[in-house]
Amino acid sequence: MKAPQIVLATGKRKTAVARATVRKGHGLVRINERPLELVEPEMVRLKIQEPLLMVGDRWKSLDISVDLQGGGIVGQASAARTAIARGLIAWIKDPALEEMFKRYDRSLIVNDPRRKLPKRPGGRGARARRQKSYR
Repeated sequence: MKAPQIVLATGKRKTAVARATVRKGHGLVRINERPLELVEPEMVRLKIQEPLLMVGDRWKSLDISVDLQGGGIVGQASAARTAIARGLIAWIKDPALEEMFKRYDRSLIVNDPRRKLPKRPGGRGARARRQKSYR
C-alpha cells in the first residue's frame, strides 16, 4: 500500500489547538515555523518530543510542521504532542504503535475534554463566593 503524500492531524488541550502536517522529508520538526530545538522552556520541548522519541528513527524520514493557536505554553505543548502522535499513527499505519502510545499515556491519542468553568454571579470566579456576615 502506498504511503500518503501528506497527513493532517489535530490536537486540543484547554483552549489550545494544534494542527500538525506530516510529509516525507528529512526529519525536520517545526513548531510555529521555528525548529523544535529552539523551543523554550526545555520541559515544554521534552513534552512535545515524547511521541517522536517513542517511535525511534522512523520519524527521521518525515517533516512535521505544527501550527499552534490559543492557550498557554503547557496547554499548547500538550496539544502539539497529541497532534504529532496522531499524525505519526496516520502516516506509519502500525496498530502496535497506537497501542504503545495508549499504554504510555492515553492523552497522546485522545484530546483532553476538560474546560474551564464559566464565572458565575456572586463571586470572583466559577466557585468562589463573596462571604457574608450576619452580625
